[in-house]
This record gives sequence, structure tokens and C-alpha cells, in this order.
Amino acid sequence: MRQALPFTVLVLGLVSFFNDLASEMVVPLIPVLLATILAAGPVALGLVEGVADTVASFLKLWSGRHSDLIGGRRKGLTVIGYTVSNLARPLIAVVGSWPALLLVRSIDRMGKGIRTAPRDALLADSTPPERIGFAFGYQRAMDNGGAVLGA
Repeated sequence: MRQALPFTVLVLGLVSFFNDLASEMVVPLIPVLLATILAAGPVALGLVEGVADTVASFLKLWSGRHSDLIGGRRKGLTVIGYTVSNLARPLIAVVGSWPALLLVRSIDRMGKGIRTAPRDALLADSTPPERIGFAFGYQRAMDNGGAVLGA
């Protein structure tokens, strides 16, 4: 008989769903915001997204290592990461310049960098070995489902 997914995995899937739903409602508007309201060109868009993704990538390295050091307290980093993103994202609506957008977008992606590795480790820690593939598949499906509905 197949086991149900652990509660932690189900909750992380739902959180991923709603986080990506919200993100995909905002992020596609960034080029329009830059071009029309902020009167910035394609270089600004490249800088905003490039710096933001670089910040996220380096923070994934840090948070992965830190997550390993703190072990059983991975949930805290995961919560902090989601919180940072969800507090920063609405600020995109009130930025007055492209450098301000770069800062806010980088903070949003900092949240992703902080949460990703601990979340994945938490998924693995919470799941019986024979269900890990399904747990990760569920989480990714929920994440992508939220992105599709938010777009």
C-alpha cells in the first residue's frame, strides 16, 4: 500500500503553488514598468534581472551550507525566504526608478536564494526514502501549476 505524502510536503507544495501564482502575476509586468513608467531601456532590464538572479544563486550556496549546519531547523530558513520574497514583491508597484526596482527585485530573489536549498532538504528529511521522488515531483508540479495560473 502506498503511503500518503507527509504533511510537511503537502504544505510546502501549497506554499510553492501560491508563491509562484503571486510571482507570475507581477514579474511579467517588469519590462512594461521599466519601458513605460520608469523610462528605462533593455540594458536596465538586463541589469535588474541579471543582478537579481546572481544574488539568488549566491544565496542558494550560502543557505544550502547553513541549512546543513543547522540541520533540524531548516524550516526557519524556508519561512524567512518565503517571507522576504512576499514582503518585497508588492514594493515593485511603488518604485520610482530602475535602480530602486533593481534593489526590490534583488530582495525578492534573495528570498528565493534563502529558501530553496533548505526547502528541498526539508522535503527530503520529511519523506520516507521510497517516496522522495514523488515528493519532489509533487512540489515541482505545484510550483509550476501556480506559475501557469499566475501568468
